[in-house]
Amino acid sequence: MNDPRHSWSLSPEEAVGLQKSLAERVVIRPLPARLKIVGAEDISYSKRSDLLIAVVLTFGWPALDPMEAVHHVARASFPYVPGLLSFREVPPLIEAFGKLGQKPDVLLCDAQGIAHPRRFGLAAHVGLYLGLPTVGCAKSRLCGTHDDPPLKKGSSRPLLLNGEQVGIVYRSRDSVKPVYISPGHLADLRSSKRLVERCVGRFRIPEPLRLAHIEANRVRMEIEAAGAPTGETLKLL
Repeated sequence: MNDPRHSWSLSPEEAVGLQKSLAERVVIRPLPARLKIVGAEDISYSKRSDLLIAVVLTFGWPALDPMEAVHHVARASFPYVPGLLSFREVPPLIEAFGKLGQKPDVLLCDAQGIAHPRRFGLAAHVGLYLGLPTVGCAKSRLCGTHDDPPLKKGSSRPLLLNGEQVGIVYRSRDSVKPVYISPGHLADLRSSKRLVERCVGRFRIPEPLRLAHIEANRVRMEIEAAGAPTGETLKLL
């Protein structure tokens, strides 16, 4: 199977098998040396219905000047199963991504990359599907073990899974909870960490991801205030 795109009409058991197969195709290598556009994604779930809102923002690099903000609304078409979140969230992200006028050189994801029980978190999945460099920067740990990094901003420790480093536990602000960085696709540990470091501003969360989260919630509240449209179940390949 040369084309990583696939049907999204899968059972959880089939999804696990597909993750194991596709994980072997993830490429770990340094991010492009020269970036022009950085993207960030976020998902917001409606509190009144089964709708979810996928948002993608882009920023000029390195100043992180805002460029585009797009979103896509869809019904959740896959159950919530720990470790299989990408099968629920990647389809609307792909639809939102397709609305961008200019595609980013790298996409930051509020998710895991290879720091996943089957080395195939959302950041790895969307990167492989789109053929795009991706970096995961999650607010919490999904798997693996680590020592706590010192409380000083910029401190870090390896995130290990079965003796292999799959991520970096990074203290983005003094004395706050760390974030969990892991390569998705076409990225590696060192360049992923460097990207996140350069995107951190005054807050714990890297600025592109923080703004994507704000935009996703803004769109969700706007939709809910309007009565929550029915949306459509996505039908991709």
